[in-house]
Amino acid sequence: MNYDVLIPVIRKLAIEAGAKIMEIYNSDDFDVKVKSDDSPVTAADEAADAIISAGLRAAFPDVMLVTEEQADSHSAKGETFLIVDPLDGTKEFIHRRGDFTVNIAYVEKGVPQRGVVYAPAKERMFFTQADGQSVEEVGVFDLDVVGETREINVAKSDNAALMVVASKSHRDQATDDYINKYNVKDSKSAGSSLKFCLVATGEADIYPRVGRTMEWDTAAGHAVLLGAGGQVVRFDDHTPLTYGKDDFANPFFIAYAPDVELKTA
Repeated sequence: MNYDVLIPVIRKLAIEAGAKIMEIYNSDDFDVKVKSDDSPVTAADEAADAIISAGLRAAFPDVMLVTEEQADSHSAKGETFLIVDPLDGTKEFIHRRGDFTVNIAYVEKGVPQRGVVYAPAKERMFFTQADGQSVEEVGVFDLDVVGETREINVAKSDNAALMVVASKSHRDQATDDYINKYNVKDSKSAGSSLKFCLVATGEADIYPRVGRTMEWDTAAGHAVLLGAGGQVVRFDDHTPLTYGKDDFANPFFIAYAPDVELKTA
């Protein structure tokens, strides 16, 4: 994969999808349907998926594409592929809480190498540059011209006073029990893949996820965090979280800055 070609394409598609999502988000009303797994889906999910998948297939016709909204792509097999969640945080979208993102990532040999996470309602854009360094783009997001960017890096964590970020919609007792193993200065909640990005920018030190996620939920945020010096490991044995699993389902995991002294489950 030529990353100098990839990054402008996925950034542009994320902005285009985000614009369509916000058009629907700001409308008076929108329909909410329920998928076979009982998760919600809206016109925004479907419209954003159409934009992104068409753009990726046109630009990279020979690369395997996996996207949440196309069930036939979930049977694909391989260690190298593009993976998309066109609207991560649908519940946040439905309740108009703003914590939703567009996620596009490129996985090679099971590792998310590059990705973009765009939160259109928050006006925050995170992506990995061609060289692998993660940045946050600020200001107005032009389709073809990258605006001002700032390099992002994980925090130098103080294990006596950690900042924790956890799921807004899926926090439970098991999550709290694990968080309580640490010396926590403060904690915050966020939706969607923004949690990875808060660790990547140093706004949080650790994000534990004790709950079901799919690879399209995490790959882009994982790539951004790796490009900022962070890590994502399995909850059970602290080995790296890998991609291309048979059903694209993730085990529980921990995303963190490397100075954090991880506790066992």
